[in-house]
Amino acid sequence: MRKVCIVITARPSYSRIKSVLKAIREESHLELQLVVAASALLERYGSAIDYIRADGFEPDEVVYMILEGGNLVTAAKSTGLGIVELSTAFDSLKPDVVISVADRYETIATAIAASYNNIPLAHVLGGEVTGSIDEKVRHAVTKLSDLHFVSNEDAAQRIIRMGEDPATVFVTGCPSIDLAADVLKNKKEGFNPFNSIQKGVGTPFDIKNDYIVVMQHPVTTEYEDSLAQIEQTLEAINQLKIPTFWFWPNVDAGSDKISKGIRFFREKNHVPFIYFFKNLAPEEFIQLLMGSKCMVGNSSAGIRECSYLGVPVVNIGNRQKGRKYGTNVIDVNYDYNEIIDAIKQQTSNAKYPSENIYGNGSAGKKIAEILSEVTLSITKQINY
Repeated sequence: MRKVCIVITARPSYSRIKSVLKAIREESHLELQLVVAASALLERYGSAIDYIRADGFEPDEVVYMILEGGNLVTAAKSTGLGIVELSTAFDSLKPDVVISVADRYETIATAIAASYNNIPLAHVLGGEVTGSIDEKVRHAVTKLSDLHFVSNEDAAQRIIRMGEDPATVFVTGCPSIDLAADVLKNKKEGFNPFNSIQKGVGTPFDIKNDYIVVMQHPVTTEYEDSLAQIEQTLEAINQLKIPTFWFWPNVDAGSDKISKGIRFFREKNHVPFIYFFKNLAPEEFIQLLMGSKCMVGNSSAGIRECSYLGVPVVNIGNRQKGRKYGTNVIDVNYDYNEIIDAIKQQTSNAKYPSENIYGNGSAGKKIAEILSEVTLSITKQINY
């Protein structure tokens, strides 16, 4: 029985790996080990652990590693603390392979802790291109990893050009597309986001009418501008007065600035048309996107899930710069007039055609099958 340890460090990481958790649990040759860490444990960032447990996944270890502050220094220190604590968790669990998810800054702690403990490391969603610190983290984790599960052929070729052995690179698709495909097939009738496990803040509105979804995170490399950037988006939504579901930011350097901007905006303005959420269950979030007229902000959900769902997207700023887009995306700068014009254009459109840029809904099963059969190794050399 091969022990596979998955580390979930943040709200978005769960949706990116949930179908893999399910597939590993169903694979007879694999034993699932689960570590929940970092902001996935914290109420202010949506307590992803509540949704994980509600889905029947009980963590084998929980690792607290986030320091307060929401700035560059605390991000670096939190990563260091994560290396310390995750090393202890891995020493206790003794997994045969560790899976690191995507490119958030906490994931490099997973990669270093596993590598330095001579545990084979598998990386899900490497090889892509974006802005922010995520770009450096993603490729650093790739070089620490022994197996690579990627979204598409572009990502695979990029990893191979980085010197990785082609035999260790597998095009599986993105596991979050598995959830989108499942929700499309099994749409929940009478869906009501206001009845979720975690309640939001604001006045509920009728979701049978048009609404949009906003999710905007700080860009670590533009840390000082975080407050000014969110103010432009807030002003755009305030002028449009479209019913809006607004999600609080991830725990990146600059998150406190964005949160401050949102709080000040709520105190200054009467906004009964905006409902604020910290988190939703992954499938609930997908269904919310499906019913929306448009997604606004800089979340990769706009690039991944929305391309598959055909949901129009207004992508703001540089956070997703370089990532492969669908035809559903319009890029704008941090300027409320540009944002308003783009939202008006996208909300006047019907749904876009579905595009399989990031997979077709079978990533979880593919990853589990490969993990049950592949030869594991911690020895690697650059392959050119």
